[in-house]
Amino acid sequence: MNVKDFNYELPEELIAQDPLEDRSASRLLMLDRKTGEIRHRVFREIAGEFRQGDCLVINNTKVIPARLFGVKEGAGAVIEVLLLKRREKDIWETLVKPGKKAKPGAVLSFGEGLLKGRVEDVVEEGNRLIRFSYEGIFEEILDQLGQMPLPPYITHPLQDKTRYQTVYAKHDGSAAAPTAGLHFTKELLEELQEKGVEIVNVTLHVGLGTFRPVKEAVVENHHMHSEFYCIEEEAAEAINRAKKEGRRVICVGTTSCRTLESAADDKGLVKATSGWTEIFIYPGYQFKCMDGLITNFHLPQSTLLMLVSAFAGREHVLAAYEEAVREQYRFFSFGDAMLVV
Repeated sequence: MNVKDFNYELPEELIAQDPLEDRSASRLLMLDRKTGEIRHRVFREIAGEFRQGDCLVINNTKVIPARLFGVKEGAGAVIEVLLLKRREKDIWETLVKPGKKAKPGAVLSFGEGLLKGRVEDVVEEGNRLIRFSYEGIFEEILDQLGQMPLPPYITHPLQDKTRYQTVYAKHDGSAAAPTAGLHFTKELLEELQEKGVEIVNVTLHVGLGTFRPVKEAVVENHHMHSEFYCIEEEAAEAINRAKKEGRRVICVGTTSCRTLESAADDKGLVKATSGWTEIFIYPGYQFKCMDGLITNFHLPQSTLLMLVSAFAGREHVLAAYEEAVREQYRFFSFGDAMLVV
């Protein structure tokens, strides 16, 4: 399968640069994955598409302000560090720019020395292991010095940090937001619950590997970066009850999907577990647990577009994307949404 099979034309002006004032005012493209039929709604109307007893799975990860700007001690060179994953208490795997200024032994200073980092090693794809030193609580210092790690296609500054968090974000650890969840308000979640929709929390800490371009020409040769996930006992029981009773399990975002599919058996039942997943879902994959998907519009030739294509069929998905372009939908992280069932 060729990566170019997942390409489409997107005018640059359709890339959303800012979140809407009202989260739920985004547009919603409805895609029937069996027929390819397309309908158009507003996200706040999504409750009308749910049935009583549906199980809605959300990813309660919380984005950390993972982008740090500092200087290299002794040289004064400006350094940008992006925290990717915590390896040990004070050792993080990071992406450093410019990498040539961050050789092992280099000491980096942030916030005039409030936080310091020593480059310990160079690992896979040139990432750096950095050991941080500080006085106080790391998370509080990071909140003070760090910036939200917005994707490179967003060039506008983010005025409100909370707009790159879901309203149900709970567990720190993501380097990027699970953006399908950004459309939900607390009022909309309450409306769904009142309708009899069961809302279940899982956790997957989103790494940048999810968004990195596929460099291999052949899809099957691409390797996903590992991401940490957790399904608690209560969540597993709720999802399994829904599957056994024939109720739909609808995932909010590709991250919730990948969490369930990583933990599901051949009958679609999941186990309470935590660990690292490298699951790569592309056309030909047989879904075990997920029955519906709420998702944003993804980059051309991305693993996220491949996942949606695996669920709804490449032709249906690309036709829906062409329709979204014609209808001037907003794309990517702060853009509009799809419901695929």
